[in-house]
Amino acid sequence: VCALVTSRLDYGNALLHGVNKRVIDKLQRVQNTAARIVTRTKKYDHITPSLISLHWLPVESRVQYKIILYTFKILHGIAPQYLSDITTVYQPPRSLRSQSAMLLCTPRVRTKRYGEQRFD
Repeated sequence: VCALVTSRLDYGNALLHGVNKRVIDKLQRVQNTAARIVTRTKKYDHITPSLISLHWLPVESRVQYKIILYTFKILHGIAPQYLSDITTVYQPPRSLRSQSAMLLCTPRVRTKRYGEQRFD
């Protein structure tokens, strides 16, 4: 149960960043239920001690942790190549103190607004 739940919760974590709180709450309920099954905790007992004993982070913190972990791996060259290919380390045009800060560039995305779309 532990491996099944954690692998399913971790699948696609990056897509869950910035998602509506309602979606995160649904996933948190799934994690809480799985923790109750694994630890045989009653329905009305507090779930936090069970999550701590299993070393499980709450879903929102888990999403943030995974994104930070991927970023660390990208910056240190130990990430998969497809992730390294889509990220760019910021290189200032002149010498700045922030040059050694290992900042990432935000990619420019051009999206068309509703009025600018053409229907050919």
